[in-house]
This record gives sequence, C-alpha cells and structure tokens, in this order.
Amino acid sequence: MHALLTLSARLRSRVGGLLPGVMAVAALALLAGLLSSQHGGPLMLYGLLFGLAANRLGSIAVLVPGIQLAATQILRLGVALLGSRIVLGDVAALGGVTIAWVLAGVLVCITAGSLLARSCRMSREFAILSAGAVAICGASAALAIATVLPQRADSERQLLFVVVAVTALSTLAMIVYPLLAQWLQLDDQQAGVFIGATIHDVAQVMGAGYMISDASGDTAALVKLMRVACLVPVVLLLTWLGRSAELPTDPPAGWRKPALLPWFLLAFVLLMLLNSLLALPAPLLDSMSTLSRWCLLLAVTALGVKTEWADLLALGYRPLLALSAQTALLALFALAGIQLLL
Repeated sequence: MHALLTLSARLRSRVGGLLPGVMAVAALALLAGLLSSQHGGPLMLYGLLFGLAANRLGSIAVLVPGIQLAATQILRLGVALLGSRIVLGDVAALGGVTIAWVLAGVLVCITAGSLLARSCRMSREFAILSAGAVAICGASAALAIATVLPQRADSERQLLFVVVAVTALSTLAMIVYPLLAQWLQLDDQQAGVFIGATIHDVAQVMGAGYMISDASGDTAALVKLMRVACLVPVVLLLTWLGRSAELPTDPPAGWRKPALLPWFLLAFVLLMLLNSLLALPAPLLDSMSTLSRWCLLLAVTALGVKTEWADLLALGYRPLLALSAQTALLALFALAGIQLLL
C-alpha cells in the first residue's frame, strides 16, 4: 500500500511538472487553429509563428519540461497516427507505372536534392532533412526525420527553417500548380498525379487537387498518401545509419544506441496495416487524423517557443535556395514522367 501511494505521488508530481508547459503550448496552438479556421491559411505555419512570438515562455523554468515534452514525445505520437490515413489497396489501384514513377521521384529528390543542398554549402543533416521534407510530406516529414538525425547546436533552428520554408513553398505551389496543369493541358488523372507527387503538405495537395476537379483531387490524395508511406523506410534507414555510426569514445553513463525501430514508426506501420486489412470505422479514422494534426501542431508550436527569430535569420539565404531547388527538381521529375509514361 505504501509503495502504491509513493508511486501515485511520483506520478502526480511528474504530471504536475509537465502540465504548465503543455498547457501554455496548447493555448498558442488553439489560437493558431482559431486563426486558420476563421481566415484560412496553413495551420502549421500559424502555430510556428505564434510559438516564435511567445518564445520568452521558453525561458520560464516551470514551463520547460512541458514544452520539451510537446516538442518530442507528442511529436512522435502525431507522426505515428499518420499511418491511419493510408489504405494500401487504394494506393495499389493507381497502377504499377504510376507507383514506380512516384517512388522514383521520392528517391531522386532525396538523393539529388541532398546533393543540391550540399552544393549550397549546407550541412549533411540539413541536406537530408530538407530533401526528405520535400520528397515525402513537408513539415510532417521534417518533424519525423529530425527525431532520428544527430542533434547539433543548430538542429532546432534548421528544423524550424525547413518547416517554415516547405509550408510557404507548398502554399505557393497550391496556387501555381493547378494553373500550370491547365496550361500544360493535363487531363484529370495526369493533373492529380502531378499535384500529389509534387506538393509538400497534405492539406495543400487536397486544396490544389480539388481545385481542378473531384477526380483530380481523389487521385492527388492517393498519390500523396503513397509518398507519406515512404516515411517508414526513410526514417528506418536513417535510424539504422545512426546506429551504425562510430561509437563515442567516451560514452556518458547510461548511453545506448537508439532503437532500430522507433516506437512511433512501429505504431505508424501497425495503424497502416490495420486500416488496410480491417477497414477501421470512419469516426475512429477521423478522430486519429484530427489527433495527429493537433499533436504535430503542438510540436511545431513548442519548437517555435524554443527558438528566436534571430536564430532563423542567421541561417541566411542558402537554406531557402536549397529548398527551392529541391522543389523545382521534384516538379520537373514528375512532369517528365507524366509526359513520357502517363
């Protein structure tokens, strides 16, 4: 009985230590959600801007544990729940040629895009982070990939720069790409493949696809979800490479290699398989999708709280140049496939 009471007291103390920071971040996230619902615009970007505007909260000791929780474990939960959006049977219906070309686009963007970032004198970590974000699913992919990359002094500000830039580029693409598809006289199927294979964030893919037609929107959504599924092998590969890195010469007490399969990635795969095999109820899927979106919003808001504008501006113009070049590369590759194969 005494042990149970002691455990309960420790649990209350732990939760009480985390709650103030989480509530502060949640309040900022709610403001971002309200602004987005009332006036439109990218939810993630609003959350990040509110976080940056309130970055002094990051220096209040009582808030730090909760802010850190939102930026790490809540982030991982949001990534895990993304798996509930994917139905493998629907993706397979796109056809072998389309699937092969979209997957090739992801691979080309990650490899060649990383080289483009390195040519802009960016670090290896930034090159992988930015190329992965452009190739897969924008801000969500950046947040997931960042969890398994080596942590450096400037890791968080590089992550936030990528989130800001890919969200802005994705919003611009949502406006420009439907006009480009019309100018190139792409049919509904081709336009849907182009939109889904190139725009970074899921919400902007939906907006651009259904701006053309319902058929284009449906195709774009399936192509985009196929790119989201690529998050699993990419993060798994990066995790394996991190584990294979040279051991530290003087490891700190309690140091251990990261898990080969992070828990959030395992949950992503399980949810994807469950939804593909059992056809989970629509209300449950809607709930998980909403929870995923809010977890990611909390995480990006918390990262904003931990960062100052000056840190982002100090990165200069090269990161934006690298991300723009990666975005153009992916668009050109997708268009080449549509013209030659589809």
